[in-house]
Amino acid sequence: MMQAIIEGIKASKLQAISYADFMEKALYDPAFGYYMKYKQKIGKQGDFYTSSNISIFAKQWAKFFVSLVEANVTSPVICEIGGGTGQFAYDVLTEWQRISPQTYKTLTYIMVEVSPYHRTLQQERLVDLGVRWCTSIQEVDSFNGIVFANELFDAFPVHVVEQQDELFEIYITFNEQQQLIERAIVLENPEVISYLQKQDLKLKYGQRMEVPLAMKSYIAEIGRVLQQGLFITVDYGYTNEEWCETVHRQGSLRGYYKHQLISNPLLYPGDMDLTTHIHWDGLQSVAAENQMETLLRVKQTTFLLATGILEQLIDHVDLDPFSTVSTHNRAVRSLLTGGISDAFQIAIMGKKLEGYHELFIAMTDEMRHASL
Repeated sequence: MMQAIIEGIKASKLQAISYADFMEKALYDPAFGYYMKYKQKIGKQGDFYTSSNISIFAKQWAKFFVSLVEANVTSPVICEIGGGTGQFAYDVLTEWQRISPQTYKTLTYIMVEVSPYHRTLQQERLVDLGVRWCTSIQEVDSFNGIVFANELFDAFPVHVVEQQDELFEIYITFNEQQQLIERAIVLENPEVISYLQKQDLKLKYGQRMEVPLAMKSYIAEIGRVLQQGLFITVDYGYTNEEWCETVHRQGSLRGYYKHQLISNPLLYPGDMDLTTHIHWDGLQSVAAENQMETLLRVKQTTFLLATGILEQLIDHVDLDPFSTVSTHNRAVRSLLTGGISDAFQIAIMGKKLEGYHELFIAMTDEMRHASL
């Protein structure tokens, strides 16, 4: 992987590549990219954990999806993007079948998964459940229903800018020791400039920030696919106001390698997950440009409480901390008190839901008030 990146740098006009090009290569190169390799990435033997692998988390979403379908807010079509191991889809489908067998019979579940490794895991886990697979969002035919993405946009390539005497874009090159290093070049990319201007993002001296152009284009694709219904995304990120706080002056691009946070994203290319905090205001404004209106954005904890996660706690007198019931209750509490749900937010955006706004707001009123 390192040699492939260096050869790409040598072939470039500037003898340097943008962070977006570096991340695209490091994460999604068909031969060497981190997400494309046949290796475990999620869980104890991987590099990071995710809520989607916790069954209780998926069951809450199943309840929410069913409530939307039964209330005729959306059609019974779910398109999940970036489903990882397939555990979330499995738990949603089995819970849906249990609580609403009639609507389950009409359900269409589509998985969009770019990673061959994860697609294989998903197909093994979801065999005989009638799931359809696509390798990219471009392969999905337009539909009415729900597009769902959990921790999707934080793994997208980003450009990196930094304010000094001028506004620079940070590029990647290499030194005599064949090590990847950064190089600052005066910002000239018109798309990056346009994004910063539209979002009214003015960096302070010495401040660094990621610019999510790939997120912008992908949301446009979601807008094309979703004719009517809901676009729901779960992720961690900041508003434009929060991005300008001093604590975020170095940006958010980091690596995760064997469950260790790596501050230098240029280490271990192809072997390390790369992630950034997303731009909530940018995501919502781009969604609006594609006819998807933000109906609600709340902390994940708020959503879980409002959808009745505490009902999943089981009364028991078993003193064994490793019993099935104890383990189950501990999983419920970990979603609420472990910090992960406070870090994550849920944005729900609707497209062409005229006539259903009042019904939807009534269904989510508890979440709305809890978030105030």
